[in-house]
Amino acid sequence: MRVFVAGAAGAVGRRLIPQLVARGHQVTASTRGANKLDQLRALGAEPVIVDGLDATAVGEAIARSEPDAIVHQMTALAGKPNLRNFDKWFATTNKLRTAGTEHLLAAAKAAGVGKFVAQSYTGWSNIREGGSVKTEDDPFDPQPAKYQVESMAGLQFLDRVIPAAPFEGIVLRYGNFYGPGASEALVELVRKRQMPIIGDGAGVWSWIHLDDAAAATVAAIERGHRGIYNITDDEPAAVSEWLPYLAEVVGAKKPMHVPGWLGRLAAGEVTVRWMTQGRGASNVKARRELDWRPAWSTWRDGFRHGLTDSGRTLRAAGPREETA
Repeated sequence: MRVFVAGAAGAVGRRLIPQLVARGHQVTASTRGANKLDQLRALGAEPVIVDGLDATAVGEAIARSEPDAIVHQMTALAGKPNLRNFDKWFATTNKLRTAGTEHLLAAAKAAGVGKFVAQSYTGWSNIREGGSVKTEDDPFDPQPAKYQVESMAGLQFLDRVIPAAPFEGIVLRYGNFYGPGASEALVELVRKRQMPIIGDGAGVWSWIHLDDAAAATVAAIERGHRGIYNITDDEPAAVSEWLPYLAEVVGAKKPMHVPGWLGRLAAGEVTVRWMTQGRGASNVKARRELDWRPAWSTWRDGFRHGLTDSGRTLRAAGPREETA
């Protein structure tokens, strides 16, 4: 297939391109920065410079590449994470998830594209009531934190417009990323003991290694059908469980414990909710319908052996019998 990967220089895109090429697909890869062109070319793609918020540029690039499928991986997170004002940190990413998605969908329709796969997220967005693990049928949190309202609206927009597109539209709700290019900031915080366990640390998180996220994306392109899929590993876990383990793996001291009121003063409401009330996500639907299995089935093995490129190398994910 001819695949257009928008936002290809991001953490997932850089792991996705080699897997697509290994599967025999022809990849056109877009980026906003000219300094990324050689990197994308070295990965096996034909690179193009495109601003995802420029409707004309998006339309022209897709018309020229004539893709069979489009993969929307456009994000714009830079600098130190700002969890106190989450929407400010995610402002451009939220535009790419709304206006950028509209531009890509319009271009896809004009070019006769058959399949459209978009990056989304599952984690803090899940409703904070009921069981600790949510499926694609469970609702978003109806009362997001004050500084996550716009970011929540961006995720809801993806769920609403992509499956309703006049071609096969697929939303992949990735869990929390780790692996080369995604773990460095987190590991630095843990090593500096700047990431304490807040309150009881009962918030449940779901993780996904970047290579597994890329493999699931390949599976969605090749075998996915219209709809929404959670892309996570097999073991959702509470912060009180995975954070001390990560500290041990990276040779850091055990994380400190702070009460909820102090965490709220120091880190803000978003962080406190996430650490104490978060809900994980089930990957059962993706495993069943995409015929996909995460090679790093648990963050326990992934944290210990897959945080850097010195860990196990994954093959491109084909059908289950071909998956590493």
